[in-house]
Amino acid sequence: MFVAGNLEMNKSKKKYSHELTEHFFRNEYGKIVSVITRYIGTENVETAEDIVQETLLKAVEYWQNVGIPENPEAWLYTTAKNLTLNILKRKKYHKQYESVIVKNVEELEKINFSERLIMDEQLKMMFVCCHPSISENSQIALILKILCGFSISEIANSFFSTNETINKRLVRGRKQLRKNKVSFEIPNNINENLKIVLKAIYLLFNEGYFSSKKNELIRYDLCIEAIRLVKILINSNSIKNKADCHALLALMYLNASRFEARMNADNSIIEMEKQERKKWNQELIQSGIRHLNLAIREEKNSIFLILATISANHCISPSFKETNWEEILLLYDKLVELEDSPITRLNRSVPLAKVKGNKTAIAELQKLQSNSDIGNYYLFHSTLGELYKKENEKNKAIKQFKKAISLAENKRDLDLLNKKLLEFVPN
Repeated sequence: MFVAGNLEMNKSKKKYSHELTEHFFRNEYGKIVSVITRYIGTENVETAEDIVQETLLKAVEYWQNVGIPENPEAWLYTTAKNLTLNILKRKKYHKQYESVIVKNVEELEKINFSERLIMDEQLKMMFVCCHPSISENSQIALILKILCGFSISEIANSFFSTNETINKRLVRGRKQLRKNKVSFEIPNNINENLKIVLKAIYLLFNEGYFSSKKNELIRYDLCIEAIRLVKILINSNSIKNKADCHALLALMYLNASRFEARMNADNSIIEMEKQERKKWNQELIQSGIRHLNLAIREEKNSIFLILATISANHCISPSFKETNWEEILLLYDKLVELEDSPITRLNRSVPLAKVKGNKTAIAELQKLQSNSDIGNYYLFHSTLGELYKKENEKNKAIKQFKKAISLAENKRDLDLLNKKLLEFVPN
């Protein structure tokens, strides 16, 4: 019994240290890569990523066998710093690098991973990834990988793409960084590239809000990191027009205000119509509206401004039934003018059904399916199933829910879809 007890304790200890390592790795990955790249050059960004990966492996081994250090963040920073110094000291014997490398070694040895330094280097890294020689899709993929620590599969999910396609984009992006030896400084065209950075951060938040990871409804760490990155942009003196930054931050605050109401005690989804609105975080709602007002003040229409206004409409409505669906439909019509994508039109079908009827929304979705590949997305069929259900077309609703189940991959989504199906086909 004593031996079995020790084994269980060891298992529990390893599980906890692994989870803690994963948590710190996710939170600190982009910070450490950004600072290291400052000293080894953007052409060696993949080496910086390798150093952080090795830091993680050392943390897993050390924390499991020796114990979790008193300050895990400092442990990670120090380990990564020492690994980088080893690489720089090996390189300094190459004459063409000698003067630069010696200077970088001296600076790195004295470095203090302060919050200010990390913010400055992450800001630079965001825009290094947006070098004009790199395609937009590769720029976003690089930001998600380098700054957010996304796996290739997570990036593929964000793009509705394949692992192979994303890997090729990353390879091409890193190749351009090596070829052009991009300066690790804030570029003169920082405001031109802002939209790319914000788009990547939005994808980061969405991966947290609509987690693709099995058995996880909300990945709070990703949402918090996305909010932190936008705050870095807002606090930067280099960015002149911050309307889109305020709009995105407003959108994230407003969506985050519904976190607690979005899931049951068993971690299953609660749809907005059934959520307890008293659980919505009023402090976050007020923060969201404050940033929305700051965005509106600059009189610049944008995708994030419209999305934030839609979210604000939901947040201030006393009930689902009393939501101003006419206003939300008008906002979606404006959104289609800026971004006429299948996902935008799918989301628009909800207020369209409320304002013009379910049959009108069904017809629009059928047209959308014939003109795009949205039929490969489980939420398309789930939405269509709901509309057929409200029209009492039982067989069509069942068919759509079954199709949605065949396409969904996340257990959380499958559980919800199976509940919907059981309303028609009880055990």
